[in-house]
Amino acid sequence: MAKSNKTKLQTLIEILLTSTKLGLTSFGGPVAHLAYFKDEYIDRRKWLDDRTYADIIAICQFLPGPASSQVGISIGMLRGGLLGGLISWFGFTVPSIIVLIVFALMYQTFSLDDAGFIHSLKIVAAAVVLHALIGLGKKLTPDKTRLAIAIVAASIMLLYPSAWMQILIILGAGLVGLKLFTDKAESKVQPFSVNISKKLGLSSLGILISLLIILPILNRLSDNPLLNIFDTFFRVGSLVFGGGHVVLPMIEREVVPTGLLTANEFLAGYGMAQAVPGPLFTFSSYLGTMMEGVTGAIVATVAIFLPSFLLIIAALPFLNELRKRATFQGILMGVNASVVGILLAAFYDPVISSSIFSTADFALGVILFGLLNIWKVPAWLIVILGVVGGYILQFIS
Repeated sequence: MAKSNKTKLQTLIEILLTSTKLGLTSFGGPVAHLAYFKDEYIDRRKWLDDRTYADIIAICQFLPGPASSQVGISIGMLRGGLLGGLISWFGFTVPSIIVLIVFALMYQTFSLDDAGFIHSLKIVAAAVVLHALIGLGKKLTPDKTRLAIAIVAASIMLLYPSAWMQILIILGAGLVGLKLFTDKAESKVQPFSVNISKKLGLSSLGILISLLIILPILNRLSDNPLLNIFDTFFRVGSLVFGGGHVVLPMIEREVVPTGLLTANEFLAGYGMAQAVPGPLFTFSSYLGTMMEGVTGAIVATVAIFLPSFLLIIAALPFLNELRKRATFQGILMGVNASVVGILLAAFYDPVISSSIFSTADFALGVILFGLLNIWKVPAWLIVILGVVGGYILQFIS
């Protein structure tokens, strides 16, 4: 028994050290994260085979939330149980959390609103969001029908910007997908098996649904700012399809129009989030710090990632069967198309409207976008080049 406990402890320590290494070095966004995971977890350590890894990626693509983080959590669970999943997430995520909290504290302490590099970070955000938008568009709107869904979704969001309208758009697009795309579903889907009981999965789903219902009610009855933060970020983490960049418009609708943050503060943090390794959802750590200090950062971060844990535990026992169903695949095709439209609306407001004020701004944005999209320069280097370029343009002008 003691030997078994020792072996389990060694496994958990191994997960922590490996995931922390990835958290310190995984620059470049979700696709790059998955490549880092394959190199470390699959090729070097042989924790899973290639086929199982591909199945896990497919499952996480079907869920709302940060896909790369969910893949890391899933690998940790398969390796070390539920605690292994938590430790895997902790190691991969904490390095960028610390950096973004420190940046937020510096922003507040030194009144960085008028600093030149803050404006440069907003231009970086514009280039990165456009790059993500084009990538998602190619993948999620490959035909005229899905492109039309994206255009309609963008138009509605621009005319009626609100978090609830965004949810209605996603639900409506899912119904359209059920009607139009069921016949486009893949007929052959690789089976997947995992050692999580369906009873535990149902319990996890029950917790998720209960929190989605109870938290808004409690928030309305209370003036507690931390409860408000938890409610906001938990809802976002439960409903964001399409990965880290899609979190931008959903959180923006929750915090900027309500006055919790200014558009300048929001975009400065989003630009900084491009410079750090790990998941883009740690943007929530910056936002929480700006609202309620370090305590707010912890609450926001836990809230936005908690749905990922609950969804993975809930989905893994059942998703193998759902993935085979054409109706389920059709719904997701519609939802994913609407996500592209929502991101397109956010690209105009607040990204472009708060960052591009002159021909010099536009020129810098074009250069950064070209480096990112054509020459494949890493996002963290784009941030450095953007800040340097901003100061050069300021000096010239």
